[in-house]
Amino acid sequence: MLTVSPEIELRNYREENAEELFALIEANRPYLRPWLTWIDRTQKVEHSLDFIHSGLQDQHDQKSLFLGIFKNEKLIGGIGMHDWNHTVRRAEIGYWLAKEETGKGILHQCATTFITFLFEKLQLNKITLHYFPANEKSAAVAKRLGFKVEGWLREQIVFNGQLQDIIVNGLLRKEWQQSINNKDIIGVK
Repeated sequence: MLTVSPEIELRNYREENAEELFALIEANRPYLRPWLTWIDRTQKVEHSLDFIHSGLQDQHDQKSLFLGIFKNEKLIGGIGMHDWNHTVRRAEIGYWLAKEETGKGILHQCATTFITFLFEKLQLNKITLHYFPANEKSAAVAKRLGFKVEGWLREQIVFNGQLQDIIVNGLLRKEWQQSINNKDIIGVK
């Protein structure tokens, strides 16, 4: 568990979170669908339970780490890292929040805590973050966190039946440490 604030924590999903996770996804499906490729594959509680089981196994195998974002014990989103490359000490992160929780700085706080954990505790050297060009909110979060655009992959994936571009961002451990030391990350005190 990672404490973000007195009200917010990041922690492993548990089997008993499957119904709550599915209900949150279902309630936010129209909001999340344009940006997240896995939304359409989550059609029933069992899919959320399968995600929890595979996530815990991947964590055990040191392939990925998926955490729920809990506010006052209520699930409001998720944050995680995947494609963990131990040789070059790199991984990709992703995140999402329920629509009603956006615009409050919660995601920025959670990402700051999570990134600090990845660099300090897991000793990653680089974190990447991918998003669709039209996802201005994710681009803004990445910029506020100090990520740098490293490339634009044209027609990289098929999403919602269409070829989509992906913007790749990267953040190095030394850049993060310097920004934290200089308080360059907006919202870091």
